[in-house]
Amino acid sequence: MKSAKRVLLGMSGGTDSSVAAMLLQEAGYEVTGVTFRFYDSEGFEESLDDARNLASRLNIPHIIYDARELFRERIIRYFVDEYLSARTPVPCTLCNNELKWPLLAKIADEMGIYWISTGHYVRKVFRDGYYFIAPAADRDKDQTFFLWGLQQNILERMLLPMGDWTKNEVRAYAAKRGFERTATKKDSLGVCFCPMDYRSFLQREVPQDALPGKGQFFDESGTFLGWHEGYPFYTIGQRRGLGIHLNRPVFVKEIHKERNEVILAPLASLYKEEMLLKDWNIVDTSRLLNSEDVIVRIRYRKQANHCTVSITDENLLHVLLREPLESIASGQAAAFYDEAGLLLGGGIIL
Repeated sequence: MKSAKRVLLGMSGGTDSSVAAMLLQEAGYEVTGVTFRFYDSEGFEESLDDARNLASRLNIPHIIYDARELFRERIIRYFVDEYLSARTPVPCTLCNNELKWPLLAKIADEMGIYWISTGHYVRKVFRDGYYFIAPAADRDKDQTFFLWGLQQNILERMLLPMGDWTKNEVRAYAAKRGFERTATKKDSLGVCFCPMDYRSFLQREVPQDALPGKGQFFDESGTFLGWHEGYPFYTIGQRRGLGIHLNRPVFVKEIHKERNEVILAPLASLYKEEMLLKDWNIVDTSRLLNSEDVIVRIRYRKQANHCTVSITDENLLHVLLREPLESIASGQAAAFYDEAGLLLGGGIIL
């Protein structure tokens, strides 16, 4: 299968995956497009029509794969359960690493296709016997942060045509090819199934009697500050939307599920010098463990800290930060990079 130039491409109907289809076809690949029906969000049918129409114009096969039940079970249930457990979920990371890419590989296997692809803005490189995800040419669109959990059996099959392109170049290319609608489509932002504030989503998804109701705000010394709407509606580091008015800025420092309490503190109290990670994945341990040149990111954009990483006796990753970092939230992801930007792995913050 590997020698055949056949590829299964995830097509959302957006600009990036549409141009990916054109580039793969231009490179001589026999492309089959698949659109996943993960969630019946507003605008999905329109995006589905766009994917269908593009496939028709390019004369490539297109299939629709109904994964709604799987998505609800694996992603939405996780999303809700994490907030109810006083943690902050990372649904896009989980979806990419445990659902979208493995599902692409599964369908490709069933169709006798080796290569799999999407419109992700990342590159793939081979170093010392391992495949790594590397940053895209367009650092503003770079999506490496979401892919730290992918295994070698997935990485080796990935084709990533968008890695060497900027978004502006992609739009210009689509327009030049005569796909004006594709060239001018807006980027999708945020969590696909929860474009609104996640609190409204929780109120809709969780029965009222399963939510904790009002609870108490305290400061670090235990002084009562006021009432809140229930611990699931707050995240570590949050400042806005607390519904409490003090004469000083305060942030969510801790969330105590059992007592339905939220601890507020000045920003200086939110800094930590270390963290532990579970459910981790490392591409090549020799590049990551105990190295002095590792960079960790706990946010998708504009944040990077040098650190040293080791494995504890409990098989957790211990991350010692060179400089303290604020708002480290349980449930969030941490991704590791080397100085050149290679994605070395990652894990979930305890």
